[in-house]
Amino acid sequence: MSSLDQQWLNKVNWNETGLVAVIVQDMHSSVVLMMAWMNREALLRTVETGEAVYWSRSRKKLWHKGEQSGHMQTIHEIRLDCDGDALLIKVEQQGGIACHTGRRDCFYSRLENRQWVVSEPVLKDPAEIYHE
Repeated sequence: MSSLDQQWLNKVNWNETGLVAVIVQDMHSSVVLMMAWMNREALLRTVETGEAVYWSRSRKKLWHKGEQSGHMQTIHEIRLDCDGDALLIKVEQQGGIACHTGRRDCFYSRLENRQWVVSEPVLKDPAEIYHE
């Protein structure tokens, strides 16, 4: 791919480690499912495949969402914020589970009286999702 074909990638304001924050939203309900990180290669692969690919900071490698669980994210829209330092990705979440804990989304803890309270149920036991 020529550098001309990748000029759109240069509009992203990558942080000092070459990453950009990504907010992932369900295209139907507008629920925020998760927050993740992408590097240039992850964003390029996401655009090329139409499925979400992220950068795992803990594993230091690309991570195709759903590669183990089957809970892929089909991309419907990608937006860049006004500062160019965050992406909003609207997806169709396969299987209705975005979180590795087996929940619909990763924001399942709510602050109540200065304590984090789990407010979303586990939809599927992670032991049934991940087979290693």
